[in-house]
Amino acid sequence: MRHAIDSYIHAVGQGPQSINYVYFSHDEGMRLEEEQWSWVRRLLETTKRRSFPADYEPWERREIQKRSYERRLRFTGGEDSQNGYQLEYRARIPWQPAPERTMASVLTATLPIEFPEEHGPGLVRQLALDMASKLLFASGHVGLALELDWCLRPADNAFRAQVLRYPAIDLRAAWRHERWMGHHVDGVHWLNFLGPPTLTQLGGATALRSRLDSAGTTVVELDEQRVLVSLGERPEAGDLATGTSLPAYRELARVLEPWLEPLFLEQCWDSERDPRYTKLVLTEEEARRWWRRFLD
Repeated sequence: MRHAIDSYIHAVGQGPQSINYVYFSHDEGMRLEEEQWSWVRRLLETTKRRSFPADYEPWERREIQKRSYERRLRFTGGEDSQNGYQLEYRARIPWQPAPERTMASVLTATLPIEFPEEHGPGLVRQLALDMASKLLFASGHVGLALELDWCLRPADNAFRAQVLRYPAIDLRAAWRHERWMGHHVDGVHWLNFLGPPTLTQLGGATALRSRLDSAGTTVVELDEQRVLVSLGERPEAGDLATGTSLPAYRELARVLEPWLEPLFLEQCWDSERDPRYTKLVLTEEEARRWWRRFLD
């Protein structure tokens, strides 16, 4: 995890225009200085040595159960920054049931759209490979995404219709439940990292490669247990209004369908007559249609 964090910070830099602030677990954030970096290193080092309830003080166990994760690190541009740079690590509670039945540890990193526009998709791809190189991941992805800081209003129909029009813009952040996905695969994206158990159940890299025929799709073995499936040289948004439905994305979705994350619906708009879900304030039908956009 330390290597992944270092790779991200090295690529984007440290400062008020990128990453300049850090939050530890449930504590309030603080300016990222050398002292805070020493705390980051200490927190990551102690992760390896604690696996059972008896490894923690009683008050620590209570705090962990209350917040639903063992520890968290979140790096941002500042206390109220919305500059598009963010890195967050949440460690699952190690003494809970195995990840396939409950929470998984999750690492998420975001870049503003200006970053790939300025540096090109090749640098984004290399950053993702660097970050993943020492992680024992089950799955992961890189692609276009929409981050919302607050819920839309039901009246924001024009904006909602606009974002639903582009199938490869990931809206899963509006659900905010990624840590509950276990060993499922979180959809289809520009870059798709697959490891055990999914890749094993697919029959390995060679078997997966034989099922993907779309031009531009590549399957690269990262090691004996993990691969990167790339859908083209750069991310695409697609456009349902013009019939740009992204056949390569649909092909991979059909192959991965048995392992894809099931739809999770949590009501966000309190109305018995017109219940709405996620930060996008979707109807149930809209949410289901988007979730299966590459399958139906």
